[in-house]
Amino acid sequence: MATVLRMPEVIADTTEALIESWLVPEGGTVEAGTPIAEVETEKAVVEISSEFEGVVLRHLVEAGTRTAVGSPIAVIGARDEEDADIESLLAGAGVAAREPGGAPEVPAVPEPRREVSERVFASPLVRRMVKERNLDLTDVRGSGPGGRIVRRDVEALPSAAGTRPAPTSPALPPAVPVAPRPASALAPITAASDDAFEESPHSGMRRAIARRLTESVTTVPQFSVVADCRVDALLELRATINRHDGISVSVNDFIVKAAAGAFGEVPETNATWTETAMRRYRHVDISVAVATEAGLVTPVIRSVETLSLTAVAAAVRELAGRARAGTLKQQEIEGGSFSVSNLGMYGVSRFDAIINPPQSAILAVGAAAERVLVVDGVAAVGKVLTVTFTADHRVMDGALAARWLAAFVRRIEDPLSILV
Repeated sequence: MATVLRMPEVIADTTEALIESWLVPEGGTVEAGTPIAEVETEKAVVEISSEFEGVVLRHLVEAGTRTAVGSPIAVIGARDEEDADIESLLAGAGVAAREPGGAPEVPAVPEPRREVSERVFASPLVRRMVKERNLDLTDVRGSGPGGRIVRRDVEALPSAAGTRPAPTSPALPPAVPVAPRPASALAPITAASDDAFEESPHSGMRRAIARRLTESVTTVPQFSVVADCRVDALLELRATINRHDGISVSVNDFIVKAAAGAFGEVPETNATWTETAMRRYRHVDISVAVATEAGLVTPVIRSVETLSLTAVAAAVRELAGRARAGTLKQQEIEGGSFSVSNLGMYGVSRFDAIINPPQSAILAVGAAAERVLVVDGVAAVGKVLTVTFTADHRVMDGALAARWLAAFVRRIEDPLSILV
């Protein structure tokens, strides 16, 4: 018996999603759990899987169409299903019958007008890739349905060096008469020219970042505590470890492991706020901020307390690489109670980071630099980095945050404890 597959809620609290491409054509066989389509979300392209076993009898939504969550997107059943039975099933699901060879009719959400050109048909993901790579799609023939340009078409193009024309500036409003001033007091006035600025439409990722961080600073009572960590011993240990063939760990890997150890010592901090209860976690899942061309992505390393330092390093490298390639799965960027944001590689000495809701804390890490220290009354030079722990005051008070930070600093300054 044929069954209707509906658009799942691929990311929490969304009402629509865009089918970027179908992975199984009409007539293709699927099992329960088989990836059937790629769906574009605000931060990743996600594979959605079939919930049923059978044959894909019909695609009800064309690739590149934005569709409401819960809407029918495909029909799956036996290969010998009668057309009349399929039409009856679709009528019961609220899908209008289609003419032979015609496009399916299903409730869909129109795409926003962000196209590279009015004559180019491409998904928002493709348009974002085109802008980031500065490509010209005028003569590109798309391989998607109806000649639509899809991601594989863009990835096959060589890089281009052409520039996009800047949009025309809106006309200036009429000038308001003012009392004359002495010529010596008048500054020269220059009219805005057409090339004074260039506007780029907001990508879905930038809108998501803006929305979530605005929500964070307006709804989460945040405070920060700061500490300096001497890292001479850590840097020496790292160099020793990396001398072994095939092993490569970063300072950030030590930081992630030290953070997990601090949560183990102060478990009350491994929690998030909900409207009805304090949610405390049994495992330490840490988001690691990764800068990509499209924006900031935070893949989650699961159960860090159970991983070795080298396993953490491997997980961070793998997830960061796929974050930059845009191939993370949705479940890999959701969850966690804590984030690490490290700008030390850019020479930043210290900074304050914004909590990523619904998480309850974030650690901002600066660059290690030589400083003059006083040790047992004697001046010495050592490598020091500054960390800033920003916390949700609903989850923890200042004293609790200070206990977590002290536990973290002890591990960083005694790095062998991270390996035990």
